[in-house]
Amino acid sequence: MNHKKSTMAQRLRAAGLGLLALGAFALAHAQNAIEAVTSSTQSGAEVIRIDLAQPLAALPTGFVVQTPARIALDFPGVTNAIGRSAIEVNQGNLRSVNVVQAGERSRVVLNLKQATAYKTEIQGKSLLVILEPAAGAALASSTPTVFAENRNRDTLPLRDVDFRLGADNTGRVIVDLPNNQVGVDVKQQGKSLVVEFTKSTLPEGLRRRLDVADFNTPVQLITSQQSGDRVRMTIEAKGDWEHSAYQSENQFVVEVRARKVDPAKLTQGVGYNGEKLSLNFQNIEIRSLLQVIADFTNFNIVTSDSVTGALTLRLKDVPWDQALDIIMQAKNLGMRKNGSVLWIAPKDEINAKEKLEFEAKAAIENLEPLRTQSFQLNYTKAIAIAQGLTGTGASAGGGGGSGTTTRILSPRGSVIAESRTNQLFVSDIPSRLAQVADLIQKLDIPVRQVLIEARIVEASDTFGKSLGVRLGGGISRERVASANGNPAYGTFGVMPVTTAAGGVGGATATWTNSNFINLPAGDAGGTGNAPGTFAISLFNSSLSRMLNLEISALEADGKGKLVSSPRVITADQTKALIEQGEEIPYQQATSSGATSISFRKAVLKLEVTPQITPEGNIILTLDVSKDARGVNTSAGPAINTKHVQTEVLVENGGTVVIGGIFELTETNDESRVPVLGEVPYLGALFRKRERVANKTEMLVFITPKMITDRNAAR
Repeated sequence: MNHKKSTMAQRLRAAGLGLLALGAFALAHAQNAIEAVTSSTQSGAEVIRIDLAQPLAALPTGFVVQTPARIALDFPGVTNAIGRSAIEVNQGNLRSVNVVQAGERSRVVLNLKQATAYKTEIQGKSLLVILEPAAGAALASSTPTVFAENRNRDTLPLRDVDFRLGADNTGRVIVDLPNNQVGVDVKQQGKSLVVEFTKSTLPEGLRRRLDVADFNTPVQLITSQQSGDRVRMTIEAKGDWEHSAYQSENQFVVEVRARKVDPAKLTQGVGYNGEKLSLNFQNIEIRSLLQVIADFTNFNIVTSDSVTGALTLRLKDVPWDQALDIIMQAKNLGMRKNGSVLWIAPKDEINAKEKLEFEAKAAIENLEPLRTQSFQLNYTKAIAIAQGLTGTGASAGGGGGSGTTTRILSPRGSVIAESRTNQLFVSDIPSRLAQVADLIQKLDIPVRQVLIEARIVEASDTFGKSLGVRLGGGISRERVASANGNPAYGTFGVMPVTTAAGGVGGATATWTNSNFINLPAGDAGGTGNAPGTFAISLFNSSLSRMLNLEISALEADGKGKLVSSPRVITADQTKALIEQGEEIPYQQATSSGATSISFRKAVLKLEVTPQITPEGNIILTLDVSKDARGVNTSAGPAINTKHVQTEVLVENGGTVVIGGIFELTETNDESRVPVLGEVPYLGALFRKRERVANKTEMLVFITPKMITDRNAAR
């Protein structure tokens, strides 16, 4: 009896296991699967038929890639029953088909020869993907693009229209929609971009014209107006530009940016250079959307458990990296990249994690043992490096040091500068010692030197001309004779005059003498030379009346040139000074009433600070002056100064004129007797003329030259 019961139990157990296996087999066969993919041409259109084991409940979601041309369709809960993942077609516009299964989801990728539009429809257990002809696709690209179809039954008002400045001078036009079902048409007309919102109205407060030219973007004007049952917005732009449009929930954004062309590749978007894709999802889970991006980019994406929620997204021809940025901005997500792995989490979570990492690192630094390392410096002074490491003005840093923001050592680090051997002894944790070693390697290098030669050229050209006259005469009542019986002749304006002893030659005479015209030539040009004279005297036979005439003239012409050439050698970005001249003493009163001796410099000075640029040119900060002793005054001698201060960029070995002073002085003086001096010809006896023309010019030439070897400066 017991044996029969045992046999019956075994049979029941076997029957139960068989039923379970049959149920599992039936369940496995109940799951949908892709069984075949074929291609054919119907009525001029290319049709790809995807046969499945069971009819689809809804059309699959997908996205389009422009380069390379692809169409991707996702089938959730569908497996690959074809037995292979690649199907070669090479018919019409279709190159091949890839069927990839990941878990309980399969993706069908249609590899096309040219990008084209498509539509899908369910026909029994098959899905038909209808491709438009390539010519039709090219024609469609020139026609207005329907960004999103309208799904609203009622006409709803727009909430707001705004403009914002984006990165790299990108103009962002932001429209707040009443919901995510509003239809949008985007089309370009000439230099303008027209956006139409179907089944929409525009409130009176938004019917305006926005002038945004001052934002320095391609967008100049934004005009919004009502046109029937739709709102028409015209964006006027200038220059060569491109645009992209996307919608996130109830916010529609149009970005207009200057077009940037790469010789090797056309770069789309400012800072975005990924391949373009188009996405159209309604209330898709964020995690699923990130998985779509991961499959497209071949990146490994790690998503935090706190990333949740759904998103409605419509993107057309947008670089994938920009699409990812839009998704993260919409959900306040952050990203960290490590190689080919992207970690995506809420920004608060990323910030908190990084804060914990920094705090842990700081705690380790406070517990890590210190090490001491010496550094031999060859070109830099040890005391200067020590000041930079501690962030103080002291020559050595003690433990703890000052907590300045420029401190490179850790709070526990210290440094000792030994000036005799020019060595540094640094005590700190190993990571900071590595930073110090790297810093010293960059700073302790030979500094390039520059030879600066200045030429100060002063040239002068002087010319002076003077012409004058003296006219005088004398009257005597008696003849005047000399001791030998000959008539006595006096000099100009001075006639022989009798004295108390009997006069000249014993004769007695009375004279009236005067210079009634006294306009002699002057010192023309300041040469200090006396003018030449020519005199003539007219008298009667009895020597009782005389007329004396003297003509004086001087013409001076002088040229001079003075060249001063100071030279100095200095290191890169190090100030150099050279001067030569004299210190002039003068007396100066003190507060006690006594006098003291002070000095004023009258020197030729060249002060320069060179800076060598990466291109090999030299930036010079110059201060050139040439002083000379001037006239003496009651307060001391005056100083005549010529001064140039500037900053110039000069090529290595080149010469530049940094400044110049040109002076021209012309004077024409005339002194004459009124009325008589204006008489033609005869008036020359009654006037004096003097003309002076002085020219002085100073030029400053600078020639910098980098010293490439030790013999170059000799």
